[in-house]
Amino acid sequence: QVQVVESGGGLVQPGGSLRISCAASGSIFSINDMEWYRQGPGKQRELVAAITRDGSTNYADSVKGRFTISRDNSKKMVYLQMDSLKADDTDVYYCHIVADTVQSRGLYRRYWGQGTQVTVSS
Repeated sequence: QVQVVESGGGLVQPGGSLRISCAASGSIFSINDMEWYRQGPGKQRELVAAITRDGSTNYADSVKGRFTISRDNSKKMVYLQMDSLKADDTDVYYCHIVADTVQSRGLYRRYWGQGTQVTVSS
């Protein structure tokens, strides 16, 4: 089994910073892409940032220059550093990974975390 757990969400003032983390565990053999999505009430889930196994990154236009995604392959973790936060960044942030397991090497599946709330408000 594979578990994906986010942490680090909370309340922050506009203009502030926050770093959220995601830890993957279980019978993982390897992880390809690691991504952060976000979703607010009545909105579709949208891709915020993505990072490949070799470190290539991609960002939504709305967060470019403000957010930074990084990963630690040895710890099976991915991070999202969020700076210059705006009220529009308020959402539940979800971690998503594409991984295979020890039992099914080469068979890559998608796994989601339960989400962490980020609220930007004064």
